[in-house]
Amino acid sequence: MLPILAVVFIGTLGFSIVIPFLVFMVTRFGGNAFVYGVVGAAYSAFQLVGAPVLGRWSDTVGRRRVLMLSQAGTALAWVLFMIAISMPVTVLAEVSWGVVGTFTLTAPLLLLFGARALDGLTGGNVSVANAYVADITTEEERSRSFGRMAVAQNLGFIAGPALAGVLAAGSWGDFGPVSAALFISLIALLAIYFLLPETTRCEYVDQHDPSRVRKLFGYDMRDCHEDKSPTRTSLRDLLGVPAVRRLLSVQFLVYLAFNFFYVALPLHAATRLGWSVRGVGAFLSYLSVLMVLVQGPILSYATRRASDRQLVVVGGVILATGFACFSASGVPMLMIGAAVLALGNGLMWPSLVSILSTSVSADQQGSVQGVSGSTSAVASIIGLVGGGILYSYVSATIFLIAAIVAGLAWLAFALSPTGRGVASLNA
Repeated sequence: MLPILAVVFIGTLGFSIVIPFLVFMVTRFGGNAFVYGVVGAAYSAFQLVGAPVLGRWSDTVGRRRVLMLSQAGTALAWVLFMIAISMPVTVLAEVSWGVVGTFTLTAPLLLLFGARALDGLTGGNVSVANAYVADITTEEERSRSFGRMAVAQNLGFIAGPALAGVLAAGSWGDFGPVSAALFISLIALLAIYFLLPETTRCEYVDQHDPSRVRKLFGYDMRDCHEDKSPTRTSLRDLLGVPAVRRLLSVQFLVYLAFNFFYVALPLHAATRLGWSVRGVGAFLSYLSVLMVLVQGPILSYATRRASDRQLVVVGGVILATGFACFSASGVPMLMIGAAVLALGNGLMWPSLVSILSTSVSADQQGSVQGVSGSTSAVASIIGLVGGGILYSYVSATIFLIAAIVAGLAWLAFALSPTGRGVASLNA
């Protein structure tokens, strides 16, 4: 687990650096809340195309190679970010239209969009990493292992925003955090190459014993040979499994709620609360610290005493309550909301991913995680773009909308028989 946890941490650290200052960069280049949502959604829109392809590739060419490709795309995207910051703010068009509001379309804005699109197209990191964990763990260990993955991600989210706040306040301005993100992405690429072993599907073949009787009794064991003909799984095959359909529906709603939250929080902090980049980064780091505490020792304790299904049901209620807390005014309520949100997400999300991984057979993990990435991408597109527009009209009420959507996800899961054993697509 250690190499894949290190890769996930480093990758998340590089990704999360951009979160606190992206809204400030977009507005400085002429954008508004709608444009901020579109730039954020560009990643998800192109991940919708890339994630299933990368997931299927990882089932055939190996997880490690696909992770290297994905990380190389991220590094190149940060290069485009640096070019955008260096460019003069050339005005291409002035836009004023009812729903989207008024903004100025500039050359740096287009390049920011292109950078996020490239990162999304090669953004199979999380999906392939989840498939990697499913390869190397048993079903009994899987929920705790996905909890460790979540801890690694949230440790990255602690360090990333905090580092962004410190670097952006220095003399380098935006160059500081973007340069750090590029450097960290290159470290992640090297970590994958040197530290991460490939997971190999293999079978024991004895050419002199076609009946494999000696293998059965433990005689003359041969070396492990890679299986060159893994099962190819189509999207129709995956969606033909009822458990997969239900779980993806729940995942879609949860991601939709979170993207309403994540697009609204920086906007709310910058425009209503008057926070700086450092303030936004500090709050996101605080939220991530709480998530680490939940997804580490608390989740480990809970998984020994409750099933994955029970944790999703309980965590879903707490999660919806956490979103609702953010609609109240005052910093103390935001702090309480962060704690409730972290507890709900920490109990619910790793357990949901674990149940999804057991809904298909072992050689279809890359495919199902790729489709899972696409489902998240669709929710992110709708949540980021729609959330940016909604916030312009309803302000903090958007957090209540996120709570309602999370409640619908809880209802969809609680009323279904999802998560009761493996359903093989080959059956």
